Amino acid sequence: MIDIKFLRDNPDVVKENMKNKFQDHKLVLVDEVIEFDSKNREAKLKGDELRSKRNSLSSEIGNLMRQGKKDEAEAIKLEVKKINEELVENEKLEAEYEAQVTERMMKIPNIIHESVPIGKDDSENVEIKKYGEPIVPDYEIPFHGEILESLGGIDLDSARRVAGNGFYYLMGDVARLHSAVLTYARDFMINKGFTYCIPPYMIRADVVTGVMSFEEMDAMMYKIEGEDLYLIGTSEHSMIGKFKGQLLNKENMPYTMTSYSPCFRKEKGAHGLEERGIYRIHQFEKQEMIVVCEPEDSYKWYEKMWNYTVELFRSMGVPVRTLECCSGDLADLKAKSCDVEAWSPRQKKYFEVGSCSNLTDAQARRLGIRIKGEKGNYYAHTLNNTVVAPPRMLIAILENNYQEDGSVIIPEVLRPYMGGTEKITVK
Repeated sequence: MIDIKFLRDNPDVVKENMKNKFQDHKLVLVDEVIEFDSKNREAKLKGDELRSKRNSLSSEIGNLMRQGKKDEAEAIKLEVKKINEELVENEKLEAEYEAQVTERMMKIPNIIHESVPIGKDDSENVEIKKYGEPIVPDYEIPFHGEILESLGGIDLDSARRVAGNGFYYLMGDVARLHSAVLTYARDFMINKGFTYCIPPYMIRADVVTGVMSFEEMDAMMYKIEGEDLYLIGTSEHSMIGKFKGQLLNKENMPYTMTSYSPCFRKEKGAHGLEERGIYRIHQFEKQEMIVVCEPEDSYKWYEKMWNYTVELFRSMGVPVRTLECCSGDLADLKAKSCDVEAWSPRQKKYFEVGSCSNLTDAQARRLGIRIKGEKGNYYAHTLNNTVVAPPRMLIAILENNYQEDGSVIIPEVLRPYMGGTEKITVK
């Protein structure tokens, strides 16, 4: 959520930002916010005047009573009663106008950074840089689901019977590789100075609406029936929620944390070969990183964070590239974002394995996360980034380390987490 003072002073800038995000249908919200905000401020001013008048009259009643002028005091009491009744109605108007303003402000996208390329969707994202040499071997690499089955590492049929499509059983050495990736990623981030955390896997609605837009919420989140709880789609939801309503001490900034959690997502509209297997699923596990920092430091942290993900993938020998997300591919709360994509030698192209985002103060405003400053309190900036999501990481490892005999070489950095195992062979 943006600063309403900024919207009042710069309505055309806010509208242009919407146009750059191809959200022309939201342009009317700016004028509606200005209208309801003006009415709200008028109502608040009227309320202040009524309360001031009531206080003055109440004081006068006391003076009249002391002077024995009871009839005059009773007349003023009736006037005070009318003011109180008028105040009740005025406060209802204030609450209504404020609710109308908030409802619309929650739908207005964050102001994107000036460096973000303008484009309609992810097809117009811009490549930043490639890391590592993408190699295509001279033998065929099967679909990742087939590789997993040949290694005795997955059971999709049983998962469908138990939970339906979009779920899986990981088995044997493949399941162990999955855990090894998470554990290695955890230690990697701890060595970067991040604090390890395991958060709640369910959060309340006021946290959900604080960390994402209503559109994202509807597309992603699973609601717990009969309770004010949602299953998290990523641990970033819980981790940012941890700071909800907090006034943070300046000397403790920044907060840098890496978190593990299972993630649950509806994944509406998944289809096609690449959506089968374990590429797009309803349940997976992930190592995340989040930063809560001073506003002037957020873009420094943004650069560090996506570079950590690149470094992690390269340490496992996986070629990657980074993409600058264009304006139309940015979720409403994001000011700037980049994707990390891993090389797929089977598809002969890159595929997304992580995303790094700077949300500036958008989440902090929604959740009330402020820093205590010497000259007043101000909103923190929040960032999040995927360290690793093993289902997609497994695909990258399997394809980039697949051998002609069907075996898969384990990246050297993961071997200590697998008891020294160097290779997974066909079962």
